[in-house]
Amino acid sequence: MVPRWVRTYGLAAAAAAVVGLPHGLVAQQVPKFAYINSQVILQRAPGAAEIQAQLAKEREQAQGTVQRLSDSLRALLDEYQKAQPSLSQQQRDQREKALREKQAEFDQRVNELDEQMQRRQMELVQPLMDQIREVLDKIRNEEGYTFIFDVGADVGVIVAADRNLDITERVIARLKPIPVNVAPKADSSKAPAAAKPPPAGIRKPPPELQLR
Repeated sequence: MVPRWVRTYGLAAAAAAVVGLPHGLVAQQVPKFAYINSQVILQRAPGAAEIQAQLAKEREQAQGTVQRLSDSLRALLDEYQKAQPSLSQQQRDQREKALREKQAEFDQRVNELDEQMQRRQMELVQPLMDQIREVLDKIRNEEGYTFIFDVGADVGVIVAADRNLDITERVIARLKPIPVNVAPKADSSKAPAAAKPPPAGIRKPPPELQLR
């Protein structure tokens, strides 16, 4: 039979009585949780639209550069193919070698532009991410949350949650606009990065330069 004092005061009070702690202290030690949707925050945060617009503008400029390089390379190939029948074997070998070198320079430049865009994205987004983390830390300390989960992350394990625990709007309300820095002019003296498969970002127009 459960003792009457356990039934009367509840298990938390009983535990407090056993260890000699006041009931309120035991209640305060119960974990407190909340969650956010980081995707919503990043979409609606002050200044987020300006960051996206600046990135889109700079990405378009980079893609324009890639397109011009591709057109120039294709023109060189067309010129060679027209002159090919009248060229000696030695001249063909020299022209084809020059074209392959131009192709390598093209690939190298595309990789360089892609890496620049990735660094630029981090440069623009990082201040916002830092501010979000700062706001989350303040809310967690003020409200005494043990954990704050992110249901908007790419990989998550939360399949259902009480919407009263959602503090996404509170985080957005505390964020302040961050000035968007205009990208500095590219340093033409900088050596291009080593050639490697380009990551997602700048799409390389396939020049399809096949030497026949």
